Amino acid sequence: MRFVSAAEMAGTEVVVRVVDALAEVFADLAAGEVKSPSRTIVEHGPARQLLAGTAIWERRGVGSVKITTLTPDNPGRGLPLIHGVVVVTDLATGQVTALLDGAELTAVRTGAVAALATRLCAAPDASELAIVGAGVQGRALVRAVSAVRPIRAVRVFSRTRARSEEFAEWVRAEFGHEVSVHDTARSAVADAAVICTATSTSGPDPVVAADWVARGAHVNIIGGTDEEAIEVEPALLGSALVVVEERDAAVEDAGEVRAAIDAGLVAPCDLIELGALVTSGYVPDGRTTVFRGVGMAIEDTAAAAAVVG
Repeated sequence: MRFVSAAEMAGTEVVVRVVDALAEVFADLAAGEVKSPSRTIVEHGPARQLLAGTAIWERRGVGSVKITTLTPDNPGRGLPLIHGVVVVTDLATGQVTALLDGAELTAVRTGAVAALATRLCAAPDASELAIVGAGVQGRALVRAVSAVRPIRAVRVFSRTRARSEEFAEWVRAEFGHEVSVHDTARSAVADAAVICTATSTSGPDPVVAADWVARGAHVNIIGGTDEEAIEVEPALLGSALVVVEERDAAVEDAGEVRAAIDAGLVAPCDLIELGALVTSGYVPDGRTTVFRGVGMAIEDTAAAAAVVG
């Protein structure tokens, strides 16, 4: 059995492999050729969660089980928000073939699924990226989106100025991008071609208003701590092409989607699944696009398969 550390999951080459694997697995999901049941989530204490997810990707002959914990007050302790482990199995023999750092794999695959949506939806020449949230996932998003679009400038906003400054220094050192730190989410997202929100908000009040988003921008919404959390004003979904991993998962777990449906802004049938977008040959046409991700166990399976090789 191989142990894969966080360090082995770093780098653009790994991200690109994961993005490609996700495109393949979402096409298979759309064709009904993978098994990815809903995650088991056990709440304990104030907003703390223990999560377990399993999935099987028969074409690649692999399955995975991921166990993670989500502890919102951990950053205040100087600890990561997420801890966990992913177990990879060989479907033919039933053997456990690899054990991966669950927190790092979660960051990599969440960034990569947003990058897949960006590759499918954003303008090919999109060069300016706005990040709302300066945590681990924000870093994964910069790496992943930079792998699929010619990003030259990054704008960042978080509630803590010091974290934003530290984040900016990391981006400059890692990628050489021009970076600007903003005091408001509004100024950070204004006119940006690609916008990513990755906060730990737990409330219904949006972090980004709909009218702050430039027409034709692509927005990735991947943060929030539960199914009621809203990062982007649901009104944006009413005027955009809305992409999700899977309709049922989005309706169950995505705060913006649930609120937009309740308000009559969209219907479940309006949601475009990633697998359909992958197989349709969709070409960006200047419309505003929104990807709302909630995370699925099959993404961990695909990402682990790409990392392990």
